[in-house]
Amino acid sequence: MNATEQTNILQVDNLNVYYGTFQAVKDVSFNVMRGEIFGLLGPNGAGKTSSLSAVEGLLKQQSGTITVAGYDTLQKPLYARAAMGVQLQATSFQPELNVAEILRLYAGIYGVELGKEKLQSILKDINLAEAETKKFRELSGGQQQRVSLVIATIHDPKLVLLDEPTSGLDPQSRRQLWTRIEAIREKGYGVLLTTHSMEEAEAVCDRISIIDHGRIIATGTPQSLIDKHRDDPEVIAVSRRGRVTLEDVFIALTGEAVRG
Repeated sequence: MNATEQTNILQVDNLNVYYGTFQAVKDVSFNVMRGEIFGLLGPNGAGKTSSLSAVEGLLKQQSGTITVAGYDTLQKPLYARAAMGVQLQATSFQPELNVAEILRLYAGIYGVELGKEKLQSILKDINLAEAETKKFRELSGGQQQRVSLVIATIHDPKLVLLDEPTSGLDPQSRRQLWTRIEAIREKGYGVLLTTHSMEEAEAVCDRISIIDHGRIIATGTPQSLIDKHRDDPEVIAVSRRGRVTLEDVFIALTGEAVRG
């Protein structure tokens, strides 16, 4: 294993995904390193969900390779999936179970020992010490996302996939979740994040790729992309705030038309 393979938790090379004759993902390549939050941004229908689904193993690519923690997802899918933790945008847990029961259930599925002391420590860490016996459906949106994030990382995965994790949250809950995502990075995990929020991408992502019409059209740090495109006529035309933002660059590169 070379130094690059040791550094990269996720390597996607020349990924192509079709739905029948429609090509949703076209020669997409990117990598996520240890201790990095990497954002995959794009309008609706741009190919980011299909790319994420292929990484998760929910969708089989027609060509290209995906390697997670050194394991090819097609050749060794069980090993690759064991190295991943996934938090979906909308998660439904067993409605009859309370928070403590859900955490114990998923810890058991992953083969993680979760005694009372460790459970209490987790609940205290996510500010839900008083909600141990609450049903999941009784929690607020922010509380549900915190529980979901714990479940996604309870087995210490090397790669964490977050699909629009703060969608629908109020500003306070969103900021709290950003702090928890950053804490995951500090543990040395690689984080692949999809989001529609350019503010979120600027705030927490170390690097991003913008995907549109199935292709990666830009990759870099949020600030480097702003610096690279700030003088583009298209960016200047859409800028409304007196300073160029990542959202201005995103709109200029992908267009102002609303996608379905």
